[in-house]
Amino acid sequence: MYKILQIIMITCIFISFGFTITYPIDGYESTGIARLYQLQKMYQDSIENKRIPEGGYKGVNDIQLNLLSRKNDSVSSLLKEDDDFSKEIRRYLPGSGYSATVLDMTNPDSLKYAAYRENAGYQPGSVGKIAVLTALFTQLQKLCPDSWDARTALLRNKRVQARYWGTGDHHTIPIYDIKSDKLTRRRVVASDEFSLYEWTDHMVSVSNNGAASVVWREALLMAAFGEKYEALTEEAAEVYFKETPRDSLTNLANIVVNQPLRDLGITEDEWRLGSFFTSASNKYVGDKGGSIGTPAGLMKYFVQLEQGTIIDEKSSLEMKRLLYMTDRRIRYAKSPRLDEASVYFKSGSFYKCDREKDPDCKSYAGNVFNYMNSVIIVEQPSGAKYIVCLMTNVLNKNSAGAHMYIAGKIDEIINPIES
Repeated sequence: MYKILQIIMITCIFISFGFTITYPIDGYESTGIARLYQLQKMYQDSIENKRIPEGGYKGVNDIQLNLLSRKNDSVSSLLKEDDDFSKEIRRYLPGSGYSATVLDMTNPDSLKYAAYRENAGYQPGSVGKIAVLTALFTQLQKLCPDSWDARTALLRNKRVQARYWGTGDHHTIPIYDIKSDKLTRRRVVASDEFSLYEWTDHMVSVSNNGAASVVWREALLMAAFGEKYEALTEEAAEVYFKETPRDSLTNLANIVVNQPLRDLGITEDEWRLGSFFTSASNKYVGDKGGSIGTPAGLMKYFVQLEQGTIIDEKSSLEMKRLLYMTDRRIRYAKSPRLDEASVYFKSGSFYKCDREKDPDCKSYAGNVFNYMNSVIIVEQPSGAKYIVCLMTNVLNKNSAGAHMYIAGKIDEIINPIES
């Protein structure tokens, strides 16, 4: 019933405004993200989409920042641990190999914060793509400081090819042909060309590594070329990479993606990104400093996102929209208790198998290291709203099921109403 009412509401909005509604799920006209056109069409034709649970049907005006009323408060003042709340949360964290931070922001004036081994460092995997997202919006603000419309126009209209940067990842991307009404899911190839908005969507919604490298590349080029970036050609960009010393490119890439985190008060030991997401990118840009994430650093980020203070309020809101799940859910977000909830989610994994020790070592169950991380904002229909940053390194076991179990238990604590 909840889903039907949402579909009716959004369909009425489409009729009233002539399909000019903006991102997320109803945002093709404003973003040019082709897969959203298909979702609009499915709404119109009353076609059920089994990939998307009930909580994935919010319209743009429904997505809001939850801590605007605390915008002027320091992060440290908001993240004061509540002993009783922490005790409840810790009951469901097994111990060694687990770290988490949880913020109940259902009542912004009375926050409850829990932390467990929050300063332990983990390889963040694809959670690091949020840093790339932030780098992109930081550079957009520098290019167009006085015009939000100019920033989104650049995202929508600037088209770039993958080239070698985007190749080598097994994750597929959805490619929807509007004329033929055909959706194809395949790996990125060097000749693929999409807008910055679509590359960003591929990076976030399906966690494509090639797309992440392309978006980071473009943020780097924005920093290097400034106002000349908009007219920059593929050929001129390649000349720049060929003629610029490798150490200079490595340093600039590192600054572009990490300085925005430092500006948020997140230290390099709390969260940093040290390498591109595809090995082909190492042709010109090297690794530097390694990658690490902690539940404490990630929570600092998400609190400021909800405050609207990452770059500015419009940037914070747009990044939250891009994190809104309008595709299938995995790991933590797949918990049945979250089906009706709106979730803003990123998951990351990184594992290594020693086949000599165990020839049957499986994917996502590494016996050398086995990182799995989930960061999520949950907004339940009941009004419960909270943030969870969960990071694990449990050997020989796919932790997806454990993440789902913990998701259900945390939701029971914060959102006791049956969902």
